[in-house]
Amino acid sequence: MADLLGRIIAGKVTDENETAYFVQVAGNTFYLDKAEIKKPLKLGSNFKGFAYENEDHDLQITRDAPQVQVDHYGMGTVVRNQRTLGVFVDIGLPNKDIVVSLDDLPAMMELWPQQGDQLMIALREDNKHRLWGVLADGDIYQAIAQPANKRMQNANVIARAYQLKLVGTRVMTDHYELGFIHPNERETEPRLGEELHARVIGVHDDGTLNLSLRPRTFEAIDDDASMLLAALEHSDDGHLDFSDKSDPAAIKAYFGISKGQFKRAIGHLLKARKITQHDGQLWLMTDPDTPQD
Repeated sequence: MADLLGRIIAGKVTDENETAYFVQVAGNTFYLDKAEIKKPLKLGSNFKGFAYENEDHDLQITRDAPQVQVDHYGMGTVVRNQRTLGVFVDIGLPNKDIVVSLDDLPAMMELWPQQGDQLMIALREDNKHRLWGVLADGDIYQAIAQPANKRMQNANVIARAYQLKLVGTRVMTDHYELGFIHPNERETEPRLGEELHARVIGVHDDGTLNLSLRPRTFEAIDDDASMLLAALEHSDDGHLDFSDKSDPAAIKAYFGISKGQFKRAIGHLLKARKITQHDGQLWLMTDPDTPQD
């Protein structure tokens, strides 16, 4: 049965029953579901389809061939994982998921793909005629990559992690640009196959991207500014005994943010005319004409 499974093969229709045709290939009989055949097949006719062993360990052949095959890479969706085996990937077959072995997955299980994550894989058949998923390596991604445009600087992109290294995470965007995320540009390490919403912080001459998962400065400021504004609104008389000259340790103890973040939040609220700052204090804006230091 070598060189049959996980591939498009051709055989001869030799029998049928109410629900299936039976296709002979090199002495092996494959089940063909009649539900996928629109026009009845004649006994003795030839049939070409994708061959595999289904979840009941029966040989099956289908006209609806998946993109993922032996030596053919395509995307599959992770449906579950099993600590002692690996992750199960849906490649589009109705009754068969493909396992990517734990030997090919990150050593830390928390970095394994989770349900809904996607992997680029091909198939391989082992010496017991079992099909396994093979992760695409860097060469495969290089082969299908498209160069990034210099105009992408500061753009938002959707990318998927395909290689996890100590030096950082390698990703491919949904438009096939290759990217790299340095550990300093992320809060936590992404999972293999995880979809990421990133920002372009650099475009190299070779068309690859440097990406960041950290929020833009103004987005981070918005969160801190909202917190500072809420603190003022809940104060007894609309003011706090803090300013951009306050001690960093006192700021950290009270607000839980750095002095740099605090000063940016103040600047944001001053620009938005939400607060004033005078006499070493912050005040809620009540009169737009109130002078500011």
